[in-house]
Amino acid sequence: MKISLAQIKSIAGNVQANLEHHLNYVRKAIAQKADLIVFPELSLTGYEPTLAKSLAFQLSDTRLDIFQELSNSAKITIGIGAPTIAKNGICISMIIFQPGLARCVYSKKYLHPDEEPFFVSGDNPPPLKIKEYKISLAICYEISIPNHSEEAVKCGSEIYLASVAKFASGVDKACETLSSIAKKYNITTLMVNAVGSADNGICAGQSSVWNASGELKVQLNDQEETLLIYDIV
Repeated sequence: MKISLAQIKSIAGNVQANLEHHLNYVRKAIAQKADLIVFPELSLTGYEPTLAKSLAFQLSDTRLDIFQELSNSAKITIGIGAPTIAKNGICISMIIFQPGLARCVYSKKYLHPDEEPFFVSGDNPPPLKIKEYKISLAICYEISIPNHSEEAVKCGSEIYLASVAKFASGVDKACETLSSIAKKYNITTLMVNAVGSADNGICAGQSSVWNASGELKVQLNDQEETLLIYDIV
């Protein structure tokens, strides 16, 4: 199974430009015959908590239809970061498009304290199933909650994939955490981070993959926009 991590730079608040940028990377992943592509946290809007409410998506938003069409035609699963509208507020979410299935949403359950003024806790749905693999998702701060990765393993997941928006001050710790999770549970872990400005800081890239022994297999640099393709066999 080929997993594609889209380490991209989002333009704060410019949803239309970001949509086009996402489509470009989805098409690149399709050309590489990827089975799954995942983008960084809140990638459609940029990680901008103060803008999230005004830019939040309904799951049915027709601007997203093209991603479902590409998912269906290319048999690729697509995970895009976006704020979404919930009954009690705005969630930090990943909108997921799967071939032949209705789009669904994974929402961040465990919020960082800095996020609580802007967002509400959401729901973590069951793992994705792609080919013979179960893939549990995580969004940024969730990787620091031991119960989160423990639940992923209890669900039978062999892969734990984190979509993040980490600055230089936090990316090394995130890498250490995901390496430890991989080694502890004997699972493959992955992290896709953004590059460029976000929330008065700079996202530090370094999107990575660790094998089930916790060994770093591949890591991007801290500035380049590119696609990391990893083949899990």
